[in-house]
Amino acid sequence: MKIAFKLFASLSDYLPPGSRGNRLELDVEEGTTVGELIRRYQVPERSAHLVLVNGVFVSPADRFRHRLKEQDELAIWPPIAGG
Repeated sequence: MKIAFKLFASLSDYLPPGSRGNRLELDVEEGTTVGELIRRYQVPERSAHLVLVNGVFVSPADRFRHRLKEQDELAIWPPIAGG
């Protein structure tokens, strides 16, 4: 099944070499969880601060239970400070 995987700010460094921008179209197995993709791309779990699937927050406790579906968009941001 196809999904979109987006890493923002410093996390975009975890996308494969040659990736353009911060978005990657992936073909993943049905039943793949958010947490599995975070680990597969070696994104440090403590750096995956804001995780959204189709714009809906996925808490750290739910990341290995939330199964992705066809055409989902997984977006991850690191902690960001402002002022």
